Amino acid sequence: MRRGEIWWVELEPPAGRRPVVLLSRDEAYVVRSLIIVAPITTHIRHIPSEVPLGADDGMPQNCVANLDTITTIPKDCLRNRLAALSPQKMKEVEAAIHFALGMD
Repeated sequence: MRRGEIWWVELEPPAGRRPVVLLSRDEAYVVRSLIIVAPITTHIRHIPSEVPLGADDGMPQNCVANLDTITTIPKDCLRNRLAALSPQKMKEVEAAIHFALGMD
């Protein structure tokens, strides 16, 4: 597990099975049972707190990482790795986090 990877997770309803972007620092995955993630959704609103993802990012369809809904989940909800975001895409994620948290 590394920051910027996309994983399938199995969460309680209503979220259920869905992809997420891992946001915790890499060192946390070894010692923490809870990790920080951003859900990925096909509900695209075209706002600065979303990061568009597509085939170039390893996603099967166009979608967004929604940084307005950053959450903490148990690490054992992770099922399988889907992809890893590029350094450039992670810069977009960081900018979206700043926007979502009003840090600009």
